[in-house]
Amino acid sequence: MAGSSFGHAFRVTTAGESHGPANVVIVDGCPPGLALSEDDLRVDLARRRPGQSALVSQRRESDEPEILSGVFEGQTTGAPIAVLIRNQDARSQDYDEIRALYRPGHADFTFDAKYGRRDHRGGGRSSARETVARVAAGAIARKLIGDLFGGAVVGFVSQIGEVVADVAAAEAITLEEVERFPDGTPNPVRCPIPDKARAMIELVERVRREQDSIGGVATIVAKNVPAGLGEPVFDKLKADLGKALLSVPAVMGVEYGVGFACARMRGSECNDVFVAGVGSEGAEPRIGTRTNRHGGMLGGISSGMPIVLRVAVKPTSSLSREQETVTNAGAAATIRTRGRHDPCLLPRFVPVGEAMVALVLADHYLRQRGQRG
Repeated sequence: MAGSSFGHAFRVTTAGESHGPANVVIVDGCPPGLALSEDDLRVDLARRRPGQSALVSQRRESDEPEILSGVFEGQTTGAPIAVLIRNQDARSQDYDEIRALYRPGHADFTFDAKYGRRDHRGGGRSSARETVARVAAGAIARKLIGDLFGGAVVGFVSQIGEVVADVAAAEAITLEEVERFPDGTPNPVRCPIPDKARAMIELVERVRREQDSIGGVATIVAKNVPAGLGEPVFDKLKADLGKALLSVPAVMGVEYGVGFACARMRGSECNDVFVAGVGSEGAEPRIGTRTNRHGGMLGGISSGMPIVLRVAVKPTSSLSREQETVTNAGAAATIRTRGRHDPCLLPRFVPVGEAMVALVLADHYLRQRGQRG
């Protein structure tokens, strides 16, 4: 199966299926000398893990990573890093009755059209279970960009259904605000505005009781990204970020900066004015912009301002309520998808989206370092 690798200087290849024995990722191009252990991967894997709250899939996976190569005495060696994450709670029998049925919204029909066969157990390779390998690789990339240039990536849920959290300063949101309410209790929807988060929780719970699902939007911010990353034609930073995020199951759209709102603006409203002396207190002054409507990228190259992206994620396609469909022979039928599924994908999408952004930034930083030293 082609298309299972991503990146150039920092390249990842994933393998595995939803109901196979394990998922694996190989990371090639990580420089030697980066301190790395399984503990560095566990944090983000736990944030993506099913069963973490009543609002997500109740599949019980520990998602315990095993680093098989590329690390010696606690540091990367420069050799490919292989990480294995075993599947422990796949109930394949839940899918026996849909072996010959096409689930609406899924890749069942298109996999048959492309390959002439498909793994019906939870979607096989097209399942979002595959993203566990991306998150493991993304955790390596996250640590690498932190070491290389102080880069950080933070995502949060900014919309579920009609509930919208208007976050004025997205670049100021912290991981702690995303993960916990002000009283310290876990925030299962990962929205940093407490009253909106509680409204989202109520909405997801209502949708689940109705045997339905709901979509939304995640905002992802990359901070401390140096100016100059990205290639100016086909490998624009914005293009690679778009490809990375659109490669995630259920993602329907990606915008950056003002995004589609630019269609209602004039140039005088959309442009960001350049100013000198931008930077935190005590840091060396640099050229920046007074506003950030360009979302941290100009000409497909990073500007040094925070990269701000918004990602639209569709409702979960697997529903326990009855839907019309056809068999693989074209006969009319109805279907109810058994198994354990998220009524809303957004809370668990956040660490996946962060991982994909970190992978792109690690790749482009190493490419730029190779060009300019």
